[in-house]
Amino acid sequence: MTEQLTQPKPATPPRKASPTRLKILQVAASLFADRGFSGVGVNEIGEATGLGRGALYYHISSKEDLLYDITTAYMSDLIADGKAILDSEVDPIIRTQKLSRALMMTISEHLSEMTVCFREIHALTAERRRAVLSLHSDYQAIWSQSLSDGLAKGQFRPIPSTVLKGLLGMYFYSFLWLDPRGPQNAADIGDAFAEVVLRAVRV
Repeated sequence: MTEQLTQPKPATPPRKASPTRLKILQVAASLFADRGFSGVGVNEIGEATGLGRGALYYHISSKEDLLYDITTAYMSDLIADGKAILDSEVDPIIRTQKLSRALMMTISEHLSEMTVCFREIHALTAERRRAVLSLHSDYQAIWSQSLSDGLAKGQFRPIPSTVLKGLLGMYFYSFLWLDPRGPQNAADIGDAFAEVVLRAVRV
């Protein structure tokens, strides 16, 4: 009998995490985003959180566990928000605008965490990397479903999945240049990106 691989479970979404757990995630994400996963040690995370190494290990098993929790927890929140928009908004054009704005606002409000989500996946072991990439696919499926609904209503034309990946990449790689304190806020950027998407898919 072939053994079935058990996929690691995503971490508890940040909005449901305890205050201490949330602080650890935020501090570690800030350090990982600034210096890269390999450039940060557990001692530094313990000092930065004010917990110390021993107390930190009460909350985490390893540095990789912490990276996995960051990359899955925030993607899980994105998926939950996307599904809520998918379920509550029936107009495909308005839905696209809402998905776009929500994604950019999440990236802006949690820039360090989302930088880690999009940039540090390679540091995970293979099984965990597959689990994180599966969450990315789940999020892409929300956009794909929304575009399919627009196609069914005659408002959108079909586009290849590679084009959708490229359009989402416009958002995902914004961590490279996005400045939450810059002159253009995340909601406005989300609206501008929505227009790019709509120009690509409208009939």
